Amino acid sequence: MTYSVAVSGASGYAGGEILRILAAHPDVEIRTVTAHSNAGQPLIQHQPHLRSLAHLTLSETTPEILAGHDIVFLALPHGQSGQYTDALDGTALVIDAGADHRLESAADWDTFYGGDFHDPWAYGVPELPVGGGKQRERLVGASRIAAPGCNASTVSLSLAPGVAAGVIDPGDIVTVLAVGPSGAGKALKPHLLASEVLGSANPYAVGGSHRHIPEIRQALAAAGASADDVRISFTPVIVPMARGILATSTAPIANDATDAEIRAAWESAYGDETFVQLLPAGEFPRTADVAGANTALMGLAIDRSANRVVVVAAVDNLVKGTAGAAVQSMNIALGLEESTALSINGVAP
Repeated sequence: MTYSVAVSGASGYAGGEILRILAAHPDVEIRTVTAHSNAGQPLIQHQPHLRSLAHLTLSETTPEILAGHDIVFLALPHGQSGQYTDALDGTALVIDAGADHRLESAADWDTFYGGDFHDPWAYGVPELPVGGGKQRERLVGASRIAAPGCNASTVSLSLAPGVAAGVIDPGDIVTVLAVGPSGAGKALKPHLLASEVLGSANPYAVGGSHRHIPEIRQALAAAGASADDVRISFTPVIVPMARGILATSTAPIANDATDAEIRAAWESAYGDETFVQLLPAGEFPRTADVAGANTALMGLAIDRSANRVVVVAAVDNLVKGTAGAAVQSMNIALGLEESTALSINGVAP
C-alpha cells in the first residue's frame, strides 16, 4: 500500500527535512506541500536541495487542502497546529512536529507557551524508557503523534535509563547544550544572523525559562521519577554550526550504585536499539558524527569526585531531533519496518 502524504510548513527547516526523508520512503507518495506567506511558489525555490520534488508547488495551509490524505505532517510554529488538528478528524494519521500536543499539563502549557491548550498525543520518541517498557509500544497503531522537541528528547534519552534503573537522582539535573540555530526555525531573527552567530557562542532562555523543560520533566516522570521530584537546570547555547545538538547532562549518583550498575542501566536500555547507541567507555560523540543521520550517540562517564553521572549526547536536531523521529514514529504506527528511509550513517566531513 502507498500512503498519500501532505506536509504543512514545507518551506521551513523542519518541513524540508521531513520531505527529504519521505522522498526516499518507498511506502509514501508526497502529494501536497503547504505554506503560509510562500503559498503559490514552487517548493524548489525554498528547498533547492530537494531536486526530486521540483514538481511540487506550495499550496495554502488550510484544513480543506490538508484533508483527504492518509497522513498529514504539521511542521508549523508552536501554537499554530491546534487549529488544523481539530479539523482533521477524518485523517488516519496526523503527526505534529510542533509543541501543541506534547504536554500533558495545561498548567505547564500556560506557563511556557500560553494560548489554547490541546490534548496530548502519543509522544514520538520510540526508544524512551517508559513504565518498564519503551515508548515504542504506545506508538503502535497510533493515529495522532506528537514529534518531540529536539533539545527535550536529547536530554530525556540521555537520562531516562538512569532514572528508570534508580541509579541517578533526578532532583538535581544540570544540562548544558550546544545547539545549531536551525532549531529555531527559518524565520528571520536578528540574533540568528550569521554576523551574530559566527565566531560566537550565545546562551538563551537561561534560568529555567526554556520551553522544553516541562517536556523533559514529563518524559523523566514517565521513566519512573516522581514528577514533583524532577528538577533540572537547563542552559542552551547557540553555536556556529547549522545543525546539531551536543548535550552534556549530569545528575547525582543514587542508591550507592556501582560503576557497573550505572553503565548497565544505559546498556540495558539501548543495547538493542538501532538509532540510540551508547559508545564504549571513554568515548564521546561529536555532532559531526550524526549530521544527516537519525542517530543519537552517547558517551557515559562516572565522576566519583563529584558523585555524578555525566552523559554527553549528540544528535542532528533536524533529523533525530525532529523529522527523523516523526518518520520513525510514523513507520511504527503504520506497522512498517521502523528504519525505513532512515539512516544511521552521518555525512562527513
